[in-house]
Amino acid sequence: MKPPQLTAEERAIYEWQTWVPGLGEAGQRKLKAATVFISRVGGLGGVVAYELAAAGVGRLVLALGGVTLPSDLNRQLLQTHAHLGQPRIESVVRRLKELNPRLDIIAHGENVSEENAARLIGDAEVIVDAAPLFDERYAMNRAAVALRRPMVECAMYAMEAQVTTFIPGRTGCLRCLVPEPPPDWKRQFPVVGAVSGVAGCLGAVEVIKLITGLGEPLAGTQLVMDLATMHFRRLKTARRKDCPVCAEVK
Repeated sequence: MKPPQLTAEERAIYEWQTWVPGLGEAGQRKLKAATVFISRVGGLGGVVAYELAAAGVGRLVLALGGVTLPSDLNRQLLQTHAHLGQPRIESVVRRLKELNPRLDIIAHGENVSEENAARLIGDAEVIVDAAPLFDERYAMNRAAVALRRPMVECAMYAMEAQVTTFIPGRTGCLRCLVPEPPPDWKRQFPVVGAVSGVAGCLGAVEVIKLITGLGEPLAGTQLVMDLATMHFRRLKTARRKDCPVCAEVK
C-alpha cells in the first residue's frame, strides 16, 4: 500500500523537514503512514513522543500508568502542575494533540508487562523502549523479537545516557546486551531532566531513520554518553549464541 499523500497544510508544516537530503516528501509520507509504540511516555519517552508528533508520525501508541506526581515535573514535559493527581496518560494525550491535532493516538493507561506487551504493541512497526524497570524492558524485548519489529532502546541514569537499536534477525536483543538486570537497580534513581531529553531526542531520530531509510540506525552499536564530560562512545553490541530470546531468530 502506498503511503498517503500530504495535505496542503502538512506540506506547509513539514516544508523545512522535507528539505533534508534523503528525506523529501516521500519520507514525509512514510512518517504519516507510520505507527510507533512508545512505552513509559514519561521523562524520556515523552520527549520521544513529542518529537515524533512534531515530525509528522501519523499514529502513536502510548503506554503509561499512574497519576502525575510533583516529582514528575522536573523531567516529564508532557505533564503540568494543573494535572497533579490525575492520570498521566490524559495529560500526555492532551499535550501531544495541542502540538499536532492531526495525530492519531492510541493511549493505554497501563505499563508494559509480559501479559500485555504483544497486545499493546499491536501493529506498530517500530517500538521504543523508554521504561525504567527491567521487567518491562524484557517483556517488550521478547514481544519485539517475536513480532520481528525493530526496537529503539533508550536509557539514562544521572548524567549518563544510552541509545541503541535492535533489529530481529540482524542484531542481538536487549537480553544479549543485558543478560540479567543489575542487582541494585530500583525504580527511583538520580535524574536530570535535560539528560532524559537528550536520550529522547536521539531515540526519536533513530525512529525517523528506521521509518524513512534516512542515514544509518544504531543497529549493532550502542551510543553511550557521559554528559558531565561530554564524552561520547560508540560500542559494538554482540549477538549471543545462547540468548534465550533471539538465538533462534533468522
